[in-house]
Amino acid sequence: MKDRFGFDSRLTGSLFWKRPHLNRRLFFRHAASAIGGYFVLPGRPGEAVARAAVSPMATAKNCIFIHMAGAPSHIDTFDLKEGAWTPAFFNPTSYGDVRWPQGLMPKLGEQLRQFALLRSIKPWATAHGLASSWLMIGRNPVSGLARIAPHIGSIAAIELGPKSPDRTLPPFVALNTGSIPENGFLHPDFGPFFVSPNGGGLANTSHRDGEPAFQRRAALLSAMEAEFVQSGDLGAGPAEIQAFQASARKLMYNPAVNQIFAFDQNERNRYGNTGFGNACITARNLLRANMGTRFIQITIGGWDQHVNIYQPNAGLQALTRQFDNGLAALLGDLESGGLLNDTLLLAMGEFGRTIGPLNTSAGRDHFPQQAALIAGARIRGGRALGVTDNDGRATSDPGWSRDRDIRAEDIEATIYSALGIDWTTIRRDDPTGRGFEYVPSSASDLYGPVHELWT
Repeated sequence: MKDRFGFDSRLTGSLFWKRPHLNRRLFFRHAASAIGGYFVLPGRPGEAVARAAVSPMATAKNCIFIHMAGAPSHIDTFDLKEGAWTPAFFNPTSYGDVRWPQGLMPKLGEQLRQFALLRSIKPWATAHGLASSWLMIGRNPVSGLARIAPHIGSIAAIELGPKSPDRTLPPFVALNTGSIPENGFLHPDFGPFFVSPNGGGLANTSHRDGEPAFQRRAALLSAMEAEFVQSGDLGAGPAEIQAFQASARKLMYNPAVNQIFAFDQNERNRYGNTGFGNACITARNLLRANMGTRFIQITIGGWDQHVNIYQPNAGLQALTRQFDNGLAALLGDLESGGLLNDTLLLAMGEFGRTIGPLNTSAGRDHFPQQAALIAGARIRGGRALGVTDNDGRATSDPGWSRDRDIRAEDIEATIYSALGIDWTTIRRDDPTGRGFEYVPSSASDLYGPVHELWT
């Protein structure tokens, strides 16, 4: 009995691979793309613009993208702004030129030399779904080509995955992640593999009747399929089905795979004993194992704090404690294990939150300014790039060569550059036949990586 993903559920124990299905002119260009799905360059209608040669940094082999779902308050975290509203438990502390909420994230404060803060990011939208998708596909989610646009992780997977000597595990793994953009028009092999780890191993990788029974039935199924293939009764489908089943079987009864997703209580405690901590342990293990995974997304939700954001031992304080414990332990283990220099780590939400005093519900609402934390890949840490005004309302100094706000498309280009991927690539295998740009408007060099992270 085949499930909708092409696996025989009797054999795999329900294991399956999930597959799919700073200027006004720039803003209106995106708005126009929502209608026409095409970017029009002012003064150059229909004109082809030659691309300049690009030089990716190529300092990373892997990427960990931490989505802080719900949008953290930038002025309380990565772009601290102090005022009468600031609780005493924030304990603002200076690390060189960086002001940091030591009381919220003490362990990360001690590791500030490992990461940089980008403080001049401006989202295109402040609606959760729209802004989150924009961040993950690096383009307007309601533009023409967005319906076939892959997740950034899928582009990383197709570019880097095949180069891995061991492809037991999928190249793109999504941890604690719900509904996100997937592989778009790319083959399902490059879509996210969804796992919510709890330390008990990889679920659904054994048969209820035991391994001997599984092996017998697998052999029988293979023999039956071979007969059908030879007779031609099943058409062209079996080859793809067999490939999916072979991929699934690599994960079954595989101690090396199970060890990645299995960890004891002491390890869980060291990472904070939370779902986020478990995901960070798993991300570390995936990179240590080097079994094919190159892009990892971790989701930590709960940042949509419209109410009681400063409530002691709840709200922001409780959530940043989880974030601090998990991420600090991950950074420490990646560094001690020699993996940090080869791994780009990015943590950010989809937008920021309102500035100054709290709202009438003692919370913060949505706001179009944000900041991010970036570590690894040999970037120069211990500093902030970009400066906002005294309130955190808007960028006063972008801090990079393009001298404007950093957009989601620039973040996308930065990830690709770190991974050695030409962000101006245009694929010609898209179903529309129009060519799919890794980063929109590459031909006009409208967006690009923040290479100042490395200088």
